[in-house]
Amino acid sequence: QVHLVESGGGLVQPGGSLILSCEASGFTFSSHHMIWYRHAPVKERELVAAITYTRNTNYAYSVKGRFAIPRDNGKNTVYLQMNSLKPEDTAVYYCNANRLGGINAWGQGTQVTVSS
Repeated sequence: QVHLVESGGGLVQPGGSLILSCEASGFTFSSHHMIWYRHAPVKERELVAAITYTRNTNYAYSVKGRFAIPRDNGKNTVYLQMNSLKPEDTAVYYCNANRLGGINAWGQGTQVTVSS
């Protein structure tokens, strides 16, 4: 059974940092693209960062230079390293695993709140 479990969210002050983790099971992690999305109240869901199974990365313009999306295939885990956090980064962050012709799976989400 496919599972994606996010962790690491919380409350952080503006300018602070957080690292989110998404641990995967039930599928071949190393052959799937991994994506972090976020969904803030009254906003559309937004793609934040993506890493392909070949380790190519892509970032939303709003987080470029502040966020990074490394993956550890040995641990079946993808991370979202978030620096210089802003109040507008406040959202529920979701992990997604997908591959053309393969699965399209989602985690339950983890709340990130950036506030003083």
